[in-house]
Amino acid sequence: MGQPENLIEINYAANQSSVDVDELGMRDMQRRVFAEKDAQYLLVKAPPASGKSRALMFVALDKLFHQGINKVIIAVPERSIGASFASTALVQHGFFADWEIEDRNNLCTPGGDSGKVDAFLRFLEGDDTVLVCTHATLRFAMAKLPASAFDDTLVAIDEFHHVSADKDSSRLGQVVHEIMSGSNAHVVAMTGSYFRGDSVPVLMPEDEEKFTPVTFNYYDQLNGYKHLKSLGIGHHFYQGRYTDAIHEVFDPDLKTLIHIPSVNSSESTKDKIEEVNKILDLIGIFEGKDESGIMRLRTPDGRVLRVADLVDDSDLMARSNLLGYLGQVAAKDKDAVDVIIALGMAKEGFDWPFAEHALTVGHRSSLTEVIQIIGRVTRDAQGKPRAQFTNLIAEPAADADEVTTAVNTMLKAITASLLMEQVLAPNFNFKPKEPGEAPEPGTLAVKGLKAPPTDRVRQIIETDLNDLKATILQDPGFRRAAAGQLDAEVANKVLIPKILRERYPDLNGAEAESLRQHVVVDSVVKAGEVKEVGDKKFVMLAKKYVDLDKLDINLIDKVNPFQRAFEVLSKSVDPKTLRVVMDAIAETRIEVTAEEAVLMYPKLREFQRMEGRVPSIRSKDPHEKRLAEILVFLRRAKASQAKVNA
Repeated sequence: MGQPENLIEINYAANQSSVDVDELGMRDMQRRVFAEKDAQYLLVKAPPASGKSRALMFVALDKLFHQGINKVIIAVPERSIGASFASTALVQHGFFADWEIEDRNNLCTPGGDSGKVDAFLRFLEGDDTVLVCTHATLRFAMAKLPASAFDDTLVAIDEFHHVSADKDSSRLGQVVHEIMSGSNAHVVAMTGSYFRGDSVPVLMPEDEEKFTPVTFNYYDQLNGYKHLKSLGIGHHFYQGRYTDAIHEVFDPDLKTLIHIPSVNSSESTKDKIEEVNKILDLIGIFEGKDESGIMRLRTPDGRVLRVADLVDDSDLMARSNLLGYLGQVAAKDKDAVDVIIALGMAKEGFDWPFAEHALTVGHRSSLTEVIQIIGRVTRDAQGKPRAQFTNLIAEPAADADEVTTAVNTMLKAITASLLMEQVLAPNFNFKPKEPGEAPEPGTLAVKGLKAPPTDRVRQIIETDLNDLKATILQDPGFRRAAAGQLDAEVANKVLIPKILRERYPDLNGAEAESLRQHVVVDSVVKAGEVKEVGDKKFVMLAKKYVDLDKLDINLIDKVNPFQRAFEVLSKSVDPKTLRVVMDAIAETRIEVTAEEAVLMYPKLREFQRMEGRVPSIRSKDPHEKRLAEILVFLRRAKASQAKVNA
């Protein structure tokens, strides 16, 4: 197996704090959620496998028994996730009631939408108290109901990032808004990633402000496991077809979840079945298939690996049986399956706790999708001390027509991993440094740091920093900054404030500056290597170690917290490819007018005649560099015209 270039390698304490239960049967995260059980609108942000479904059960039962709520409706994005909310014995672990749901009220079963909606309406009119349905069923039912029909009801939305404030793109977002504004319903929203991956907010600001947030981050979760002690996240770059390179990162000794690229992506060969066949050939020789649909492949060293193919959808009944086997058997039996190959499945809500390696081919445009895929391997399981996520990414070729697109794809994939580094790293609280004051454990004092001036800023810092960093890293300009193409102070003092103004237009100058400083400080410290010498801790900033007790906002502002994207590129690709990447990034900043191009074209031709080559965009001669930029402009204009004429 070729080792991927890991951007992240984090070790965890495995102190069991996130898996141990108290006298009520609650884990740490569930206790935090239950502490806010009286909130009418509750937003729970917690990673996969942290116990969000059971946390909802605790809250919902309290609302049914003690808060005047008569019914609970739980909406999930897809039917398979509905099983997470099946009847569960809670009394035997110390809680005051069991979670019970009648089979007739589980609408996450095969069948048409009209029948599900009729069952939904009957539930509202009857005496039953708990119902589970899909997001789609809730949307269709709401079309036939006034918002007041949800009075005295708890509506819980699982995987809340599917909601959008955009009425045109998300009817579910409008449903949530109507329920909140037209009834006295309580709402619990749950998500492992509040960031949607686009510029559209999840909720309208006036609705979002009503929610009480509870955040349980990835570090809290993984540091408190019993078995899993380390996680690596990295990249492996390839040229040509991925099916000829995947053997470089596939390790048959690891329980592996392989996601092949969408047939619409540039990485796809457009023949998904043949891609799977090539992967199967890599694994071993086919020896047969079980009734469950699991294939047996004998490896070159004589072992037999059990492989599940979720890509082939030619026989829907067979795939349904295979999914049933994976959900019922593979989730509990370590020997049930060794490799799962998927395309659009086995992401959100998929439970395979023994998975050790998520091998994903191609860039994923949604940060939420990346987080969900990584969440498939960050489950705690006996005999699993380490997990790995590897993104197999195509290198751009200098003679390819879509160099800029390929480079942007690389940068998006790497910056997604930079975000995961921020999410997975230990958390610190930051405060202004006061003379003679010793900060509490877990708190770092920073000279010149501005304290949050309002509760609004304080809440953003406490609960939304990762979401805000996701927004920053999605910005095209900041991706170029991450690749070393922008001065650190310009990135920190110009670009980030611009993004903050767009995200939080209601913040005044003092609020925005305090938030900016906390974003930069938190990002720089989490991205920096921390080293202990005696009783002192040092963090690597601007290629030198700085005493954590002597942090200064002026020094931190001189550090690009995400420049490690360039470091990953420079280590992972050859010099020729790196030049292609850097040139493509530089070209995106070119500003040339048509008038200048026409005026300078004779000089461009003269340069080529005299020098016998085209001008270089890396030239230190300003005149030659400008001619190169004009050449790029002309090539783009020609390509655009060719597309129009095609």
